[in-house]
Amino acid sequence: MIEVLTGALSQLVNGFVGFFQRGAWDVLHDCLDIGLVAVLIYWALVILRGTRAMQVAIGLCLVFVGYLFARRVGLVTVTTILDSVLAYLAVIVVIIFQSDIRRALARMGRRPLLRGQRTAKETQTIEEVIKAAGTLAQKRIGALVAFERSAALDEFIERGSEVDARVSKELLHSIFVPSFENPMHDGAVVIREGRVWQAGVFLPMAGTAGGDRTLGARHRAGLGITEETDAVVIVVSEERGAISLCFDGNIVRNLDVTSLRDALYGLFYAPKPARRKSDRRSTAVPPEPARAPSQDAVLSVGKAEETS
Repeated sequence: MIEVLTGALSQLVNGFVGFFQRGAWDVLHDCLDIGLVAVLIYWALVILRGTRAMQVAIGLCLVFVGYLFARRVGLVTVTTILDSVLAYLAVIVVIIFQSDIRRALARMGRRPLLRGQRTAKETQTIEEVIKAAGTLAQKRIGALVAFERSAALDEFIERGSEVDARVSKELLHSIFVPSFENPMHDGAVVIREGRVWQAGVFLPMAGTAGGDRTLGARHRAGLGITEETDAVVIVVSEERGAISLCFDGNIVRNLDVTSLRDALYGLFYAPKPARRKSDRRSTAVPPEPARAPSQDAVLSVGKAEETS
């Protein structure tokens, strides 16, 4: 085994040295080729980030590494079995990642993968949700609003009623007003691409993070979807009229409107350097928060407000 590893390492070193002993044009050409492949792999990882497909991709990579190792050490039976599996790898990948591939191709057709600064529409969507959350909290009306991000939520939710409407404070308020004639108020609203995609959606309950007995059904649902995906969920408590924020399987409770705004901007957008007054122009985008906090800062804000 040691001899095999030593031989492989020696071949790797010799290949690396030989790579740079060629002509300058050949080296530059191959470096460009490697760079393009690296960019494509990075984009694929960005698309898969926060989904179950990421775990499946890691498993497939481990199977491939095991296959190479089995061939190297001469494990005939294992190599034969993995040869049969890898022969259908392309079909397996398409079946497993069909929703993610469709989602990625749709996003590539709409906008570049390297995203720039936020738009007025995106900011207006967040502001309308913040206003609605503040109003609902004051009136102690329970609400659950999920922002879909990179990971598509189709396979994780129990579908509700198709809405496909512009996000507005009035629309969200009307959806969550409790009434026998309004069956959507018990579920969640899912916002996709800056629009209300569905209402009355049921989200998966939290797993390990849902053991806190002080959490109600809405809070456990908000935690559950953020454990499975990279979604961001706003929860308004019906009993206490408090606003909570769920992300990455974490929950920040007892936020006011200002803290909620800072937290959302910190989660969705990277901070920008402040512009000079002479460069400011009138725009539909509201002023930037003074500082876009990181996720750690969001958690610390929630803990401080809980203590108070």
